[in-house]
Amino acid sequence: MNLTEHFTLEELTATSHRQFDNTPNEAETANLQRLAEFLEQVKEALDGKPIMINSGFRSKQVNDSVGSKDTSQHRIGCAADLRVPGMTPDAVVKAVIAAGLPFDQIIREFDAWTHISVTNTPDGTPRKQALIIDKAGTRAFV
Repeated sequence: MNLTEHFTLEELTATSHRQFDNTPNEAETANLQRLAEFLEQVKEALDGKPIMINSGFRSKQVNDSVGSKDTSQHRIGCAADLRVPGMTPDAVVKAVIAAGLPFDQIIREFDAWTHISVTNTPDGTPRKQALIIDKAGTRAFV
């Protein structure tokens, strides 16, 4: 099911942990809709480059199996981990920040992918929190 022109519910719920149900409920699907609409803005800020989703929504079982916290925005359909062919995660973070997009969080993770999220509620104020997570720990993206 297409959520937007370039993003589907299937790609935002895909998981390699197929033994677990990863079907979002109505509220989570609404959050995924908002996330997909935001990802369209990201795509535009990246001059239309393809965005490959590594991980979007995660049910509790999927989230637990990947070792993530229950407070992860992936749990409620508000976050995606992505790669952009031809761009480093660092370049993606810089481009999104430079475009002034209303992200809640953007994280360069292990220099391998970019985590990006929208607010947990439609009327929330984006924190615009930019971070780096790697073997050295978590710190501000500067």
